[in-house]
Amino acid sequence: MLQITDLQVEEKMWPLLRQAFRPMFLLGATFSALAMMLWLWVLSGSVQLPVFADVMFWHSHEMIFGFVAAIIVGFLLTAVQNWTGMRATHGKTLGILTAIWLLGRISLLFGAHLPPIVPIALDLAFLPMAAILMAIPLISVKQQRNLFFVPVLLLLTLCNALMYYGRMTGRFEWQQVGSQNAVLLITLLMAIVGGRVLPMFTANGTMTQKVQPIAWLDRLCLGSLWLIFALQITQLSGWMPDMVMAVLYGFAALLLAIRCARWKIWITFRVPLLWSFHVAYWFLPIGLGLFAWHHATGGVSVSTATHALTAGAMGNMILSMLARVSLGHSGRPLEPKKIMSVAFLLLILAALLRVFAAWIWPEATYQWYLYAGAAWVLAYLIYVVVYLPILTLPRADGRPG
Repeated sequence: MLQITDLQVEEKMWPLLRQAFRPMFLLGATFSALAMMLWLWVLSGSVQLPVFADVMFWHSHEMIFGFVAAIIVGFLLTAVQNWTGMRATHGKTLGILTAIWLLGRISLLFGAHLPPIVPIALDLAFLPMAAILMAIPLISVKQQRNLFFVPVLLLLTLCNALMYYGRMTGRFEWQQVGSQNAVLLITLLMAIVGGRVLPMFTANGTMTQKVQPIAWLDRLCLGSLWLIFALQITQLSGWMPDMVMAVLYGFAALLLAIRCARWKIWITFRVPLLWSFHVAYWFLPIGLGLFAWHHATGGVSVSTATHALTAGAMGNMILSMLARVSLGHSGRPLEPKKIMSVAFLLLILAALLRVFAAWIWPEATYQWYLYAGAAWVLAYLIYVVVYLPILTLPRADGRPG
């Protein structure tokens, strides 16, 4: 039985702080649009930002540890309530967690005017605090299946710390280690969570039979991703021939593609909350395949492969999940407004332009970056405008949360 606060106490609580998805999704999506807009202005030479370190560090760091980290925490601290039956983080505690995240973003944006320890300390506090808040209910009910998310949040903290270490010591390679391994770890999370929910979502949304998992395929798929992450985070990959890494990335990409194909994207085209999720998942094997190509031939840059996973998989999967979770956990039918389909298409376009157009027509790279960034900004602003009342008002069914 769900342990909840008295209904009268619940009604006095600001709706935005009743569950973690509310502030984290709203602020995270808003921040992603704002940060991308600022990045485009920097690229155009319109502004100079007083950021911590430099704008390249700020952009790569904040899109991962500012935007994506907020969404991950919002999702996990909401899901843990369903997993454990215990009331998840809310109220003042959630307000403090949100404030720490927000202060981290502000301090990094204006970091040039602050002692480095201030933005670093604020930013590094967020994920460990979220890990503790998640661990408490999981340990209380002795739920082992989802406990691994706690060390994953701590590993993300390690990646974050490595970025700062590399920057502060002038060892750029360690900054890259932190950034690239954060992307790989989040890729692994998407593969895990997507594999759990996408077959069920597809079956329920299309009224078809659920595609049953193949145990050996899932183990090989996730195992190959864990292996790549382990080799990269320990830097053992640097001692291995490029062709070996190409084979590993290619093998993981093939397994993920087989997994995707089994879930039948073609039966989802009438359901925006499904086809958007499927397209996002397909960017995982695409991104890993591009990494394989990079290691095998050098014919594609690390940046292009990375953006297939970030702009492609992360950006699209996050928007699809935001649209779905915000409805479901606010007691509303899973029927988004039609304009959300426009947002989904804009974000897919942003990923295609950033990854493929800039690669195939490099002479127009600057223009492709601007078009892709503008599509990203518009897509997430649509979400913010459409879902603002949903995230800031009480549940439609009158239940807590």
